[in-house]
Amino acid sequence: MNYRLITVGRIKEKSIQAAMAEYQKRLSAYGRLEAVQVQDEPVPDRPGEAQVKAILETEGERLLRQVSRSAHAIVLDVSGSQLTSEEFAAYLEKVGLGGQSEVAFVIGGTLGLSPRVLERADLRLSLSRLTFTHQLVPLILLEQVFRATKIQRGETYHR
Repeated sequence: MNYRLITVGRIKEKSIQAAMAEYQKRLSAYGRLEAVQVQDEPVPDRPGEAQVKAILETEGERLLRQVSRSAHAIVLDVSGSQLTSEEFAAYLEKVGLGGQSEVAFVIGGTLGLSPRVLERADLRLSLSRLTFTHQLVPLILLEQVFRATKIQRGETYHR
């Protein structure tokens, strides 16, 4: 399986970068992972509704340019489906067995995602009802993708 992690903005925390690199290395035994960051838009302290919409549209266009037409798009969305690790593993396995060789994970910026990005989603996934920092979400997702590969193979990492 080929995975593409597409995020808005770059991860600034060195410790999170290192942890993400570790999961990218671990996943390399099971498939290819490409991490792509698109430029984020500056957000004023108190953006108006029109400013928020414009920022979301600009960032959304940048994100969508990175999702190939053939990719199975999993968009992280706070109001999306919540899956257990086992359900997530089964979902990814089903995607692969269905003939899809590329999964694109899309993570929006601090203001969220544009409606166009949400419409492109094959799955809208919520990691939790808890709020995580924008920097942590890609790391948590990569850990869950790695966990899913271990579950699919019946290995013990996930216990």
